[in-house]
Amino acid sequence: MEHKKIGSENQDSYDDQQKWVLDSSFDSKGHVPLRARTGAWRAAFFIIAIEFSERLSYYGLATNLVVYLTTILHQDLKTAIRNANYWAGVTTLMPLLGGFVADAYLGRYTTVLVATTIYLMGLVLLTLSWFIPGLKPCHQEVCLEPRKAHEIAFFIAIYLISIGTGGHKPSLESFGADQFDEGHAEERKMKMSYFNWWSAGLCAGILTAVIVIVFIEDRVGWGVASIILTAVMTISLLIFLVGKPFYRYRKPLGSPLTPMLQVFVAAFAKRKLPYPSDPSLLHEVSKAELNNGRLLSHTTHVKFLDKAAIIEDNTPQALQKQSPWRLATLTKVEETKLIINMIPIWLSVLVFGICAAQASTFFIKQATVMDRHVSGKNSFTIPPASIYCLTAITLIMYVTVYDKLLVPFLRRNTQNQRGINILQRVGIGMFFAVITMIIAALVEKKRLDLLTEQNRPMSVFWLAPQFIVLGVAEGFTLVGLQEYFYDQVPDSMRSLGIAFYLSVLGAGSFLNNLLITVVDSLAEDFSDKRWFGKTLNSSRLDWFYWLLAGLTAANMCVFMIVAKRFPYKSVQSSQVLADSSVSDA
Repeated sequence: MEHKKIGSENQDSYDDQQKWVLDSSFDSKGHVPLRARTGAWRAAFFIIAIEFSERLSYYGLATNLVVYLTTILHQDLKTAIRNANYWAGVTTLMPLLGGFVADAYLGRYTTVLVATTIYLMGLVLLTLSWFIPGLKPCHQEVCLEPRKAHEIAFFIAIYLISIGTGGHKPSLESFGADQFDEGHAEERKMKMSYFNWWSAGLCAGILTAVIVIVFIEDRVGWGVASIILTAVMTISLLIFLVGKPFYRYRKPLGSPLTPMLQVFVAAFAKRKLPYPSDPSLLHEVSKAELNNGRLLSHTTHVKFLDKAAIIEDNTPQALQKQSPWRLATLTKVEETKLIINMIPIWLSVLVFGICAAQASTFFIKQATVMDRHVSGKNSFTIPPASIYCLTAITLIMYVTVYDKLLVPFLRRNTQNQRGINILQRVGIGMFFAVITMIIAALVEKKRLDLLTEQNRPMSVFWLAPQFIVLGVAEGFTLVGLQEYFYDQVPDSMRSLGIAFYLSVLGAGSFLNNLLITVVDSLAEDFSDKRWFGKTLNSSRLDWFYWLLAGLTAANMCVFMIVAKRFPYKSVQSSQVLADSSVSDA
């Protein structure tokens, strides 16, 4: 009879999980979300729509920024590349601050609204800098030297966009992933596809930017393009607000850094205590006492931190009075280990960030000095930044093939729900990044030879292979990193997790600047030919690409060693807990 009663209780629990979302999220009215009316794809589509708009605006600026700096602001190549890298670096490092604020204080939904408002302020200022007489680049049609007021307004505008992106990107992507319940088998599979289709929506925004927006900037005017970007962002914000009743929300849990610091302090305070004979003796809250998040299983990595969870006085009264700076739960210890274990992974993917930075800087600048006519001298001329569409198209095709064909095939053969491990996916992308840099070096050498021997420019379509292979590389590595940093961080730090992924690109941009400075300085000391001249034709960009190919290949070997030793997050299964309770009964 007792077994039948427990079986009935388990069935009721299963029915509740099918009807309600029991993962500590809540709906727009503050109630437990009803699964049939909230979350999943019905909510994710609203979120992907505003991401489309944000990427449209960002890449409408980023891919043509070097062209703007060299033609409108008349900066030399090295200065323009450096300024573009600084902006890209700040834009992709700001999410560390935005992600922290979202996780700790404002929540993801509110952070998205605030960040989008700041983003819109930047777009409005960018638009005004082309239409207010005192802020225009100059009086004449062709500017020999831009007004200082325009230059100041332009940089304030794009850095406002950086600040907006800092709150927008980590909060929006993690907010979208929050719409899927990991404790529900069907939604868990949807969540694995979410990052692929998020990237597809993102690439659709990029594709529209580099084809439509860049064409308008190149042929109609930057002011008109700014008006379009501002209008599209405003409309997408309204669409995002319309989806409010369908979203699932999570409360911010305060600073995620404080529990980590408590673990370090407690472990150091009890450093002289012996380890317990059994990990089950370490302090942990019961599942009934757990209000938010999930319980993590014990791991043997960074074992010293286990001392933070050693119980000194096992009486209930002492446990209740124990300070969190003296006694931490096993889950808090394991969450701290997760962040520590991520550091080598983050460091070992930075070189990929340097490779990715070439696409919107040197690759685009190469296109400006190549023959961009489609067929014949009097035919349509492709805007330089539009060549980036090849990467976006490749990414969209990759996501479709990977999600619909490759993953189901790999699932059957590897018995892994993802098809392959996340870090295996990242490593494959690094291999394609090496191929990208090799192709780029060969093409640039061919371009310089053709210019020297025949005094004619090479067709821009020679750049197609490096943009296409880069699209495959980003499909494996960047989409893999999105999933890795969201999935492997503590549940309370998921906006920060996406920020960690974006910081790879930001740090890569700054490292790219540092590498250019170091290489240029060494080349000046040891060679009569500088790698980076005032123009592209007086530079040896092919040597720089060969250097990147070698660095990426060496880095890939380091990454393989680090990834092989990485311990994935281990969550205590609720099914295991339920089964054990039945056995005990």
